[in-house]
Amino acid sequence: MINEQIRDREVRLIGENGEQLGIMSAKDAMKLAREAELDLVKIAPMAKPPVCKIIDYGKYRYELARKEKEARKKQKTIEIKEVRLSPNIDVNDLNTKINNAKKFISKGNKVKITLRFRGREMAHMQDNRYILEDFAEKLTDIAVIDKPIKQEGRSLTMFLAEKK
Repeated sequence: MINEQIRDREVRLIGENGEQLGIMSAKDAMKLAREAELDLVKIAPMAKPPVCKIIDYGKYRYELARKEKEARKKQKTIEIKEVRLSPNIDVNDLNTKINNAKKFISKGNKVKITLRFRGREMAHMQDNRYILEDFAEKLTDIAVIDKPIKQEGRSLTMFLAEKK
């Protein structure tokens, strides 16, 4: 809220240089803001009494937007990349998938390894668990198991994350 939108009877006022001007009526605070040719901005509406500051509103909004943008820049998003395997995968194909997983993990992403079963392969799900265990073992230098092997319908899944 700014200027005439402030309807409180009393406000705690902070001057344009950050000095405390004390508690006064909103009308008096508005007069001081007009004399300084600046805006009266409510900074902390939930305080008792609400805190208002004499500042240039356009500059204040710009500063808030800049701080928000800076905070977003420092945020890092972690994606989950998926590597799909089948129970009858060959050694070279497995090595290719391991190299792909290494790339994903080195970029800071988590990797979901899925071992998918079809048709009669479903009868031997637990026998092929070693494929995922070998996959994780070959990546122990750069990754740790985030979530252990788990059966989800027609597949076994496991999550790997970057080693800290």
